[in-house]
Amino acid sequence: MEDIDDAGEKSSFVVGLIENRAKEVGVAAIDLRSASLHLSQYIETSSSYQNTKTMLQFYDPMVIIVPPNKLAADGMVGISELVDKFCTSTRKVIVSRSYFDDTRGAVLVKNLAAKEPSALGLDTYYKQYYLCLGAAAATVKWTEAEKGVIITNHSLSVTFNGSFGHMNIDTTSVQNLEIIEPLQSTLCGTNNRKRSLFQMLKATRIVGGTRLLRANLLQPLKDIETINARLDCLDELMSNEQLFFGLSQALRKFPKETDRVLCHFCFKPKKVTNGVLAIDNARKSQILISSIILLKTALDALPLLSKVLKDAKCFLLTNIYKSVCENEKYASIRKRIGEVIDEDVLHTRVPFVARTQQCFAVKAGIDGLLDIARRSFCDTSEAAIHNLANKYREDYKLANLKIPFNNRQGFYFSIPQKDINGKLPSKFIQVVKHGNNIHCSTLELASLNVRNKSAAKECYTRTELCLEELMDVIRQDVSVLTLLAEVLCLLDMIVNSFANMISTKPVDQYTRPQFSYDGPLAIDSGRHPILESIHNEFIPNNIFLSEASNMVIVMGPNMSGKSTYLQQICLIIILAQIGCYIPARFATVRIVDRIFTRMGTMDNLELNSSTFMMEMKETAFIMQNVSPRSLIVMDELGRATSSSDGFAIAWSCCEHLLSLKAYTIFATHMENLSELATIYPNVKILHFHVDIKNNRMDFKFQLKDGPRHVPHYGLKLAGVAGLPSSVIETAKSITAKITEKEVRRMKINSLQYNDIQMVYRVAQRLMCLKYSNQDEDSIREALQGLKESILNGSL
Repeated sequence: MEDIDDAGEKSSFVVGLIENRAKEVGVAAIDLRSASLHLSQYIETSSSYQNTKTMLQFYDPMVIIVPPNKLAADGMVGISELVDKFCTSTRKVIVSRSYFDDTRGAVLVKNLAAKEPSALGLDTYYKQYYLCLGAAAATVKWTEAEKGVIITNHSLSVTFNGSFGHMNIDTTSVQNLEIIEPLQSTLCGTNNRKRSLFQMLKATRIVGGTRLLRANLLQPLKDIETINARLDCLDELMSNEQLFFGLSQALRKFPKETDRVLCHFCFKPKKVTNGVLAIDNARKSQILISSIILLKTALDALPLLSKVLKDAKCFLLTNIYKSVCENEKYASIRKRIGEVIDEDVLHTRVPFVARTQQCFAVKAGIDGLLDIARRSFCDTSEAAIHNLANKYREDYKLANLKIPFNNRQGFYFSIPQKDINGKLPSKFIQVVKHGNNIHCSTLELASLNVRNKSAAKECYTRTELCLEELMDVIRQDVSVLTLLAEVLCLLDMIVNSFANMISTKPVDQYTRPQFSYDGPLAIDSGRHPILESIHNEFIPNNIFLSEASNMVIVMGPNMSGKSTYLQQICLIIILAQIGCYIPARFATVRIVDRIFTRMGTMDNLELNSSTFMMEMKETAFIMQNVSPRSLIVMDELGRATSSSDGFAIAWSCCEHLLSLKAYTIFATHMENLSELATIYPNVKILHFHVDIKNNRMDFKFQLKDGPRHVPHYGLKLAGVAGLPSSVIETAKSITAKITEKEVRRMKINSLQYNDIQMVYRVAQRLMCLKYSNQDEDSIREALQGLKESILNGSL
């Protein structure tokens, strides 16, 4: 598993994909870092494989396993070709169709899962979900063969259809909303670097915490109970400074790679014997020893975490304390480690110190051959190499000569350039300038490096033999180590990311959101979480959507703030559903299961698609996959074709979306669309306020009710661009005639649909009272006020 050892924050997922002609896709993703297996099976509704692309973006796999033959439905390119086009930098492995054996997959899941398959629902439905079980069989078989390991029974955390318990955000929306990467790295006119939501929150210390944060942003939660558990934890951290500081300090004691130790206990390598002590085994042995040391360091840090959590009140922290801190298995594992591993050995990232710690990890006297290998290691490093350095200092008058170490070169000489008069003696080889120093070596040092490395390898392989029994003991309780890693990653995300970010903001700038499954979406004084830290005077704005008013059309000239507002709403909802405070005065959120966005205009020459065709493909994907609890955000539609066709498409799309229960925010500067509100009572029109002074527009970035006609703003911009005044005057007379007809038609519609508009406004007020938290007297008073408004016609 050595490739995972140095992977850092990079992906450690191996993904298996298979499809059938009924447009079903089975996915199995095994995470070599956290020892987890994720199974999904779904119907691919889009010919462009949008759902599968979303899955692949979420996992960001290092290897994708596919069958050799295309078995896609007619009109679909097939997953193999999809991987070639969409995952160009990912290794694709084609394996025999026989690898995708669903019967074997069901047996594997039953044997490898830490929980019973009945808890996953697989024992009942395994015939129905044969594709993902087949993908699991192929993925596990390839992983074991490629990595030379055997996965320990009942060691994997298995989730089935895990992504469907979370909000789905397609790949286009991830890019449009700048969740992981910003569309532009710099802000125009400033030296500030623009950050994504992920980069803004990324203050995690453990690698697994960073990966959990990314996963949560790409697939936020949908379960209100889980979200509120996180928010209760944040409430306690924000009100209890001692707990917040204590947890921050306790988490610092755990090594950055703590979650990685699981790999070497869940994945059992082939047994090392005296006959196979080879070079590549030495590297595997070194990683295993490093994992034992890291596990020891993590278990040593556990008592401090227990002390901090002992008096915690919220459900999440008390549950962690009971399940982890009071679990005696951790103390038992630590005791067994202490019987073999020296007490002074600690995890370190300094290369030579780490190598020394690994060589001297096992207590002296346990293995005679190991003690001999250690003496050889000390002779080459401490004696021979340091004596050689002292000799060169004296012979060549290089008093400041140093001997650093790195894992690639071993020991080398570093000499300040100012100490060298003329050229270095010919004895020095591999001379490289590095800043103000010269890095070099000699044949004698190279020889000693070889001997030192050989002695270290001998130490590693002998040490692994001494650790065999200890490894078997640890593997018996591997599930508690999986639990510890999950807990640390979750605490790292909540404490070091969420709580830390909130603590850096002014008091009351971030508030706790409220949730419902069927209520309204209401945000009071919401702000853009990224841009507000760049612009000192960011203007907050509101949003209100309900079943009785499920579409908002936002109008305003170009550059008035429409696109920023749309992105702001989506980012606030994502923050709320990952269990974090949000930048608003107050918010109640209807749980969103899918976010769809249609923003920007761009050709795609590779797919032979014009700007308009790309718009239509994105819109078609939304129409085909929208659900009753979706949030749809559309920033212009139909601009890239003729004005009549564009307006007709925008109008008909709005009418279709109005008939659904999904919430839609539609930004446009097609003023004709405001006529929708005169016909459909569940449409609300808003506009961004613009002042016109001295024939120039002053953008206020403030959202106000109702439409507002900014006369001829396009013509004003055309005048600034230098169009002849005669052309602009002619254009003004033409647009005046068109506008006059539209105003007359809107007045007729207002009179015709006035009664139904009144009924909808009453229904909307009643629904708001239904989901309010007011007491009975306040609700009676509100109902009386509503009755009076209806009678006097002022509603």
